[in-house]
Amino acid sequence: MFALLGQQIDEIDVRINDVDTKLNTAHKASEVSQRLVTIPGVGPVTALTLAVEIDPAMFESGRHLAAWAGLTPKERSTGGKQRMGGISRAGNERLRCLLVSGATAVIRFATRPGNEHASAWLLKLLQHKPRKLVAVALANKIARVAWAMMKSGEAYRRPTAIAAAVAV
Repeated sequence: MFALLGQQIDEIDVRINDVDTKLNTAHKASEVSQRLVTIPGVGPVTALTLAVEIDPAMFESGRHLAAWAGLTPKERSTGGKQRMGGISRAGNERLRCLLVSGATAVIRFATRPGNEHASAWLLKLLQHKPRKLVAVALANKIARVAWAMMKSGEAYRRPTAIAAAVAV
């Protein structure tokens, strides 16, 4: 019985390797996917998913893309008081999960001692908010950046490079 299970595991490993090869080939063939993978928290799978499933012309702004992906809070306002709830979970569940997973990875590396790549915005948010909430906020930001990059055709620029360019 164990030999049979071992054979099935070997067959599954071969199928996984085939899928990985096809995915990497598709990623390397897509210029948009290669540009998106430069965003922290976006890997080949997320970049390819964004490139294939998102037409930037469908959305007026990155905020509309983030709302479509379900990365914005639901509003539960009444009596003139604005109350924001959990995320709406509308739109593409797979894309939302990929973006939140990538954001979680960025947070994990940002909190390590001696990391120079963490943004001040992220570190400040982590001081005051729970990690999962920060992960969704960062996923929202990643979706907005990805939309801007797909719309303009520009490469990713680190926030520190932007701040240094503005200061000069």
